[in-house]
Amino acid sequence: MTVADALRDRRSCRSFTDEPLADGVVDDLVDRARRTPSAGNSQGVEFLVLEGADVAAYWDVTLPPERRAAFPWPGLLRAPALVVPCGMADRYVERYAEDDKAHAGLGTSADDWTVPYWLVDAAFAAMALQLLAVEAGLGCCFFGLFEHEAAVVARFGLPDDARAVGTIALGYPDPTGARPSGSTVRGRRPLDEVLHRGGWA
Repeated sequence: MTVADALRDRRSCRSFTDEPLADGVVDDLVDRARRTPSAGNSQGVEFLVLEGADVAAYWDVTLPPERRAAFPWPGLLRAPALVVPCGMADRYVERYAEDDKAHAGLGTSADDWTVPYWLVDAAFAAMALQLLAVEAGLGCCFFGLFEHEAAVVARFGLPDDARAVGTIALGYPDPTGARPSGSTVRGRRPLDEVLHRGGWA
């Protein structure tokens, strides 16, 4: 499978089977996904991996039982693994305080960064993880934490400087249980609307 194949085949899987993942599968995917670029080679992306009872605990703090009856994608809750990629701001600030990067003026505080590259790099890693999952024959779905980030941070003990860019559900797709998202009916914008050659016209 090529990268182009994986990009073509990647879909947001919102219904999974109960089949567990083999031991080591998620660790292998994360090990490969963490090789995406990072600003200054800061390597400031870390991953919270949840399996087994920890998956249930995640849903308990983000989708309490009383709200589940109205949740449109119950099959999403069957995903055997969840991965939360986090950008670690302190690692970037520390890296840019080192001699070879100090000239950038970004080594004092995260507030000095007009673009928080720990989030950019965590998003790179999240995309890579999804493409690797597709290559491995798995389904995946990236979704935001939004107002639940603080609850996830508290429940799983994330450090203060960790910013979770979202959550990736991983598992085997259940083709019989998928309810389509309204987003899937939106067509792909044509290339000439998104490619601006030589200027924005």
